Amino acid sequence: MHMDSREHRKLTRRDLLRGGAGATGAAALVLAIGHARAEPDAPPDSQPEPARPAAPGDTTKAPGQSMQPLAERSRFEQPRRRVFESMQGIATTPIQDQDGILTPTDVHFTRHHAGIPMIDPASWRLYVHGLVTQPRVFDLADLRRLPSRSQICFIECSGNGVSSLQGGRPGRTPEAVDGATSCAEWTGVPLSVLLREVGASPAAKWLLAESEDGARYSRSIPLPEVLGDAMLAYGQNGEPLRPEQGYPVRLLIPGFEGSSQVKWLRRIELGESPWWTREETARYTDILPSGKIRVFALVMEAKSIITQPTFPRRIAPGWWEIRGLAWSGRGRIARVDVSTDGGASWQPAALDAPILPKAHTRFRLPWRYGGGRAVLMSRATDETGAVQPTAEELRRGRVPGNDYHNNSVRAWLVEEDGRIFFRG
Repeated sequence: MHMDSREHRKLTRRDLLRGGAGATGAAALVLAIGHARAEPDAPPDSQPEPARPAAPGDTTKAPGQSMQPLAERSRFEQPRRRVFESMQGIATTPIQDQDGILTPTDVHFTRHHAGIPMIDPASWRLYVHGLVTQPRVFDLADLRRLPSRSQICFIECSGNGVSSLQGGRPGRTPEAVDGATSCAEWTGVPLSVLLREVGASPAAKWLLAESEDGARYSRSIPLPEVLGDAMLAYGQNGEPLRPEQGYPVRLLIPGFEGSSQVKWLRRIELGESPWWTREETARYTDILPSGKIRVFALVMEAKSIITQPTFPRRIAPGWWEIRGLAWSGRGRIARVDVSTDGGASWQPAALDAPILPKAHTRFRLPWRYGGGRAVLMSRATDETGAVQPTAEELRRGRVPGNDYHNNSVRAWLVEEDGRIFFRG
C-alpha cells in the first residue's frame, strides 16, 4: 500500500521536476514536499503535521472570539486519523494522543467495504423476519419509542495489530500498530427488547444482520451469546451516530470483533443455523497449523499497548510515566504488568477508574530511565484469567498470513541515545 521509506528518501524535488510537468508531476511534487516536512525517521505512512496557527501576543488586551452553534477545538489541537481510502477503506485512531478511555467521535476508527452510504433517516427502515411470530418493519421513530440503554465499550477491528507479526518497520506509532480500536458510549435499543416485539421463536439460534451499504455486507451472529449485551445503537457519545459509524442505526455487540457489528443496518433475520456469508468464510477466520479453519471466533481477547513513550519520541534520562490502554472482550481488565527489560521482569501498573467490562482501561507506571537500551512491554490479564500472549506463543497457534485476532504483547525498543522504535 505504501512505498518503503528508502524509496521516499531517493525521491527528490529535482527528480520530480526532471520528470516533466502536468497533473501527475504536480501530484508527485505535493507528495514529496509532504514527506520532506516529516521527521527523517517518520514512518512511510505518516502524514505531515499541519501548520501551527498564529496567536495574538497578549489576549488580555482585546475581547476573544464569539461562541458558535457548534463548539470547535482549540486551533492548536488538530488530532487526525491515518486514512487509507479506497472502496474498502480504513481510518485509524491516534491512540498515542488520547487521554482517558473515551475516543472522540470524529477520530473513532472506521472500516468500510463499499464506501459510506448516505441514508435519509426519514426513509430508513429495518426489516425483522424469519423465525418470529410477527414480522415487522420498524422506522427510526418506532425504534426510538422502545426502551433504551447506554453502555461504554470498545470496538476493535479483528485485523487490528497484524503489523506486529510482520516484522520490520520500526518507525511505527501506536496508531500504526493498533489504531483500529476505539471506545465510546453507545445508546440504543437492547436486541432482546426488539426480539420480544416480534415474538422470536425459541428455535431461533442465529441472527443474520444485513447492511444497507453497496456491499450488502452481512454476518451471522449466535443469538445465545449476544442477547445479554447486544443493542441496536442510534447514538454515540451523546449524539446521533456519525455516517462512518453506521448512521442511522448499527448493530453493537460489546466484546465481539468489529466486523460482526454491522453498520447501516437494514435487515435482521432469525434462523436455526448460520448463513455462511462471504464475510464469515472467505474472511475473518483463523487458519490453524492443522490446516483447519476456525470460524466464528468472535470475541476479542485480552490485549494492551503502551501509548507513551513510543515512536517517534526521544527521551532523556530521568523519570517518565509509561502510559497505555488495555481491553478485553471477555470482561474487565484485572491487571496490567509492565516490563522495561524486554520481559525479564514485570511490575504491576496502576489502573485508572473506571474499570468497565469490555471497555478500554487506562494504565500507568512511573519509570526512572537511567539511559542506555531498554525494551518496554505491557501484558494484560482480564477477569477470566486470560493473559495476553507473547508473539511467539501466538505464532505457534497460527499459520503465516493469518491476519486476524492478533493480541500478542507489543514491545518498544529504547536505543542508547533515547530514541524509541517499534520492536514488534
